[in-house]
Amino acid sequence: MKKFLAEIDVMPKKEILDPQGKAVTGSMKNLGLSEIQNVRIGKHISLEIEADSTETANAKVDEACKNLLANLIMESYSFKLEEVA
Repeated sequence: MKKFLAEIDVMPKKEILDPQGKAVTGSMKNLGLSEIQNVRIGKHISLEIEADSTETANAKVDEACKNLLANLIMESYSFKLEEVA
């Protein structure tokens, strides 16, 4: 078995209102950082997985994202997978 590290980003879909991101965008203006706009707030998930191959690890992480880690109605996800010693 090989061990892999998955770094997963889950973000609200562009069509979905992001009230937390909107609040942060407004705060940027108050801090004199009006150049920063359209902030979107998501989550970052890091996990380790043991699998026989990269393909199997990819499939398992994808399944975890679809079934638990992301709400596919409102969120999209992407991930990077790397083998660790």
